[in-house]
Amino acid sequence: MENLENDFERAQYLQNLLINLATGGQAENSEYQELRQNFLSNPATKSTLPSWVRLNRDLSQFWQFIKFKFSTYAERRTFIWKEFTPLLEFLETGSKTPSDQPISEVLKRFNAESVQIVWAKALDRRQSDPDGAITAARTLIETICKHILDEKGIEYNAKTDLPQLYHLASTELSLSPSQYTEDVFKQILGSCSAIVNGLGTLRNRLGDAHGQGKKTVRPAARHAELAVNLAGSVALFLVETWESRNSKMV
Repeated sequence: MENLENDFERAQYLQNLLINLATGGQAENSEYQELRQNFLSNPATKSTLPSWVRLNRDLSQFWQFIKFKFSTYAERRTFIWKEFTPLLEFLETGSKTPSDQPISEVLKRFNAESVQIVWAKALDRRQSDPDGAITAARTLIETICKHILDEKGIEYNAKTDLPQLYHLASTELSLSPSQYTEDVFKQILGSCSAIVNGLGTLRNRLGDAHGQGKKTVRPAARHAELAVNLAGSVALFLVETWESRNSKMV
């Protein structure tokens, strides 16, 4: 397994490892656990990993699952091939958005589990649940703003909406347009504020946070992709600015 160069090869290796065990062969439990954790730790691949791989933490659990699900080797082999198709296609076609990994890495540094969880939800749901992805995108910005305000001891309450939270956090980080005189900075930072306001409105109208009437407008995957990408970019900007401000205080 040392010679595996990328996640596509790792996914193929994991697939073949499970087929081998399911059809009377041997497999190393340590390899299974290492490969499983590799895909679970990446929000971009976790959602396409077969659900039973996510549930079965070791090969003994997998064996109990597969031996009762199918009685013949041929059925087991076909099932595993089919179940791994979404993950392999995702990795082969490069279905990741270019910004997914850099944003994920920065959010990990922010060291707030709730931020990483909601970002993972946003990534996972872009194609399968656009409503949920839009809601998660909005929640991502809200969560980061609250963490920043909590760290700085700035008060807010349950009724403080997303635009207000962002205004408080951005002002604390010197990112408010009113804090600058140069037109170019005022324009860029004003656009960030507009994005946050737009995410709040989009979530209220298209997300899954509220009930819908008869004339329901359902977002498409492309709407969710846009919302998640915008939220991720703003989140990246907030966290990196937060890190920069803190490093200067050390």
